[in-house]
Amino acid sequence: MDLYTLILSIASLLLFLYIFSRNSPKNSKKNCIPEPSGSLPLIGHLHLLGGKEPLCKKLATMADKHGPFYSLKLGTHRVLVVNGWEIAKACFTDNDRTLATRANTAGGRYMGYNNAIIAFAPYDEYWRNIRKMAIVELLSSHRLEKLKHIRFSEMDSFVKELYGLSRNGDKVTISEALERLTFNINLRMLFGKRFSGNDYGEVNSEPWRYKKAIKLALYLFGIFVLADALPWLERFDIQGHVRSMKETAKELDSIISVWLGEHLKKKRENQGASESDFMDVMLTHLPEDTVISGHTRDTIVKATTLVLSLTGAESTSVTITWVLSLLLNHPTTLMAAQQELDHHVGRDRWVEESHIHNLKYLQAIVKETLRLYPPGPITGIREAMQDCNIVGYDVPKGTRLVVNIWKLQRDQRVWENANEFRPERFMTTHVGLDVRGQNFEYIPFSSGRRSCPGITFGLQLVHLTVAKLIQGFDIKTAEGMAVDMKEGKNMNEN
Repeated sequence: MDLYTLILSIASLLLFLYIFSRNSPKNSKKNCIPEPSGSLPLIGHLHLLGGKEPLCKKLATMADKHGPFYSLKLGTHRVLVVNGWEIAKACFTDNDRTLATRANTAGGRYMGYNNAIIAFAPYDEYWRNIRKMAIVELLSSHRLEKLKHIRFSEMDSFVKELYGLSRNGDKVTISEALERLTFNINLRMLFGKRFSGNDYGEVNSEPWRYKKAIKLALYLFGIFVLADALPWLERFDIQGHVRSMKETAKELDSIISVWLGEHLKKKRENQGASESDFMDVMLTHLPEDTVISGHTRDTIVKATTLVLSLTGAESTSVTITWVLSLLLNHPTTLMAAQQELDHHVGRDRWVEESHIHNLKYLQAIVKETLRLYPPGPITGIREAMQDCNIVGYDVPKGTRLVVNIWKLQRDQRVWENANEFRPERFMTTHVGLDVRGQNFEYIPFSSGRRSCPGITFGLQLVHLTVAKLIQGFDIKTAEGMAVDMKEGKNMNEN
């Protein structure tokens, strides 16, 4: 057989195998996850995700065309996008452990102490142990009860500050006041720190620097870094995001390191002193020579307090701002909530946490706000640790996956008039739904092993703050105009 004949035979065989594979049952349409058209060589679908529109809305538009479960090629990675509750249920139940690890991203490496913060840590012994410590020693109901004096005292200071401003007829940017409230509660619980409004406003002061760096870090965690899709571009840092991440991480570490040093000094000078904040608790539980998954004790302490600061303050104040904005745009709903307070609490005493249980309409308002504006509209990127099957589709190890909570919670099949603010639905047609991830058509804090561990704390603060504001103040917009509800690109901008 001459060379030409051999080449022709091989080519014919390859063509036959290609045609056979395309038509074999194994690769039938049933097992091919839908994929939008327009994928380009090298970059895949990256060019379809640009622009100013929030990513969750772009992905939702694709779902309207391609269905609730589709695949995107983002550079070197295959990413599955879940937009429907049935698929989310399969991910968070049957495949929850398989999909429990996080993708290795620039944000986790450069701003998360090389993935030591539990939000970006891989699914391993380190993640399990540190997450458990955070839940038991800071976020459990028992611990929150012991720390309630912090919430109460900060809430009292917050209300007094607002009263002082309102008596003078001053206009208040409520989002800024809420940021100070949630930051101070968070800082006292984590680090034993508290700052006044003037401290936050003093340029280059420690609290000013910390708050600025936290907000910048949250922004950087939420943006797309080209190197996450095309790793070989990381050295070039075309967007400048990696440089910004390194600078922000350096700023945060410099401040938290000072606070850690203060705690270590106090621990040395006051042997047997009681634990007053979460950093104290971690130093008590972790010996000085601790090393877990390559992370030293000091790194673990700084990374864990940082992630709890990142997730505990900003998202809570943003949710409260969304609630108030919706109430201002729906005065009838606001009036009904105030009437509920009058009935169950009265006007001769302040609402307290113990009253929230009876304020069903207020709870429905918060639930509906979380449905329309979930704190994380898209889940963090998960990665399959082994081959698995999701609703009949074969998913190879290493495949990445995100759940579009924003789209899932506006499913017209589940929610009547899904884009409208209707708190009453949680007292009628959806009265039994809970926020803790067990009802997959409503998962504002995600679900499964990677769900938010701070749900109880966050909801306590949201309910009490909103209740006190609408009970004690006549809230209105400065010019009597409706609040602009247009979301920012990262969905946490009001």
